[in-house]
Amino acid sequence: MLKEIAGLDEGVVLITGDGKRIARVYLNSWAKRGKRILAEGLPFRIEGEVYLGSPFENDGFDVYLLIDPLSRSKADRKTLREWISSHRDRLVLLYERRYVKDSITRYRLRELLDYLVAYRRETVGFERIDVMRFEGGRVVESRTYVRKH
Repeated sequence: MLKEIAGLDEGVVLITGDGKRIARVYLNSWAKRGKRILAEGLPFRIEGEVYLGSPFENDGFDVYLLIDPLSRSKADRKTLREWISSHRDRLVLLYERRYVKDSITRYRLRELLDYLVAYRRETVGFERIDVMRFEGGRVVESRTYVRKH
């Protein structure tokens, strides 16, 4: 399911748990395919052309990177939901530093998600990645990947 996300041409992907490596892989993959990327900010380095700016003011990009969408105020989240609804034909990568997996049900943003990638580094020497595919705000497929150090 992780490879499916790299091959997307449109959709909304939420990466939680400060999964910098995963987000970087996806953005680099999309940039190599010639997609134009607009980022609110860069919490990590991306190879390729990346423009910085507000997605609410700039249109015409193939991929949008939005930082900490769940940590915003309720009014900002509402604006974000409306913006995502009008940009369903683009790739939108939402990068949340906080770990959110099952608690995504508390946020209305889940209704717009296509994939949730929850990254967690465990203290016993391994990393866990939970990937969920959504349809209509409900999980239709789920898979867990584990990597030991």
